[in-house]
Amino acid sequence: MKTEAEKFFDFINGKTIALCGIGGSNLPLIRLFKKYGANVLACDKRERETLGENAELAEQYGAELRLGEGYLDDLDADIIFRTPGMKYYMPELVKARQQGTAVTSEMEVFFDLCPCKIIAVTGSDGKTTTTTIISEILKAQGYTVHLGGNIGRPLLPDIETIGFDDIAVVELSSFQLISMRKSPDIAVVTNLAPNHLDIHKDMQEYIDSKKNIVLHQNAFGKAVLNLDNEISYSFKDEVRGSLYLFSRRSKVKNGAYLSDDGKIIMSEYGRETEIMDAKDIKIPGLHNIENYLAAISAVWGLATAETIKKTAESFGGVEHRAELVRELDGVKYYNDAIGTSPTRTVKGMLSLFEQKIILIAGGYDKKIPYDEMGKVVPDTVKVLILFGATADKIEASTKAASSYSENNPKIIRVSNMEEAVKTARENAVAGDIISMSPASASFDMYKNFAEKGLHFKKIVNELK
Repeated sequence: MKTEAEKFFDFINGKTIALCGIGGSNLPLIRLFKKYGANVLACDKRERETLGENAELAEQYGAELRLGEGYLDDLDADIIFRTPGMKYYMPELVKARQQGTAVTSEMEVFFDLCPCKIIAVTGSDGKTTTTTIISEILKAQGYTVHLGGNIGRPLLPDIETIGFDDIAVVELSSFQLISMRKSPDIAVVTNLAPNHLDIHKDMQEYIDSKKNIVLHQNAFGKAVLNLDNEISYSFKDEVRGSLYLFSRRSKVKNGAYLSDDGKIIMSEYGRETEIMDAKDIKIPGLHNIENYLAAISAVWGLATAETIKKTAESFGGVEHRAELVRELDGVKYYNDAIGTSPTRTVKGMLSLFEQKIILIAGGYDKKIPYDEMGKVVPDTVKVLILFGATADKIEASTKAASSYSENNPKIIRVSNMEEAVKTARENAVAGDIISMSPASASFDMYKNFAEKGLHFKKIVNELK
């Protein structure tokens, strides 16, 4: 009897498949689809010179290139794989669907074909760390784990080697979820706050996209929601299977919570198990306690309390997340490039230290408000160094805070990362903490947050 993957590969033989976006995630798909007899169009808005080696590799793997501004015009394809960053309702894709072309995505097809249990995580903040924690716990328990999705690795190219008893652990963005009509076996929603409103038409579309992670579960599914986050908690009305809640503030009957004396407790139908002291968690910050509460609720029944505790004590975190780069002249430099929204920066770097820090922030404008961040900055930041498109918004919201006064914090505007690091060093004394946490996306000056973080680390590591 053929697997779902084998049936799909038989189906695409002789079909023309258009892959939108020539990048690291689609290049492996070219090889996979060509292997099974498909004709592949590699489509990208960028020209060949900009694409560089990726264009050459796409051709080497057997794809025909469609490049430039009109790359989606009159695509003669049976199937279009949209990249998550493309607006689902863009006119070219709507027209293609109306003309009978199947418009899908790598993650949608993976969900249809995957033979094993899928645990998926979404949210505005904490997705990557929570997804990674779940993966680390399950690996430590002895499972074969396939980690991917929005975390940066496509999983469809691995479909042939995934076993029935394996576990796929997937991070999902709103851009991936917006068109998905299948939910994971275990769904986790870390939290929800305004985000990506430069792409989504409004906040409701963003919320509705995220809701797809639980909307299509059956009675045997498991949903893990954040009791402390109003929007995440509201998804409970859509849950058909088992509902688990996690909370840093309240005791829950079904899920993980932080007790008044700092213990992490897992409660399941009234049976409570003490997992560990919150102080056992190696990575700092209240937000990481929340990430562990979500992860524990997800893996309970698959991993033991002992495995969870050992993982918490040894897991050092994910790159670009409150990452200590170096200490120089008594000053610690932290890279928190993943701080791509104001809530992420507030719950992350601005909650980690008892002292006020020197904060480098600003970047691409996702059309989200900064009012709540502004209220926190005067109490947590001594020097605020700003550059990028959101610099005006962050400065205005800070000055509007009731706790703001002149030079509390000192606000300095710069033009780029080099100038920001130089200015931060000039304003620091021994014992200070300097953190780059943009509270914004990075697309105004960088390809993504990781490129921005690597640039910051390079500058800091070259300081003499």
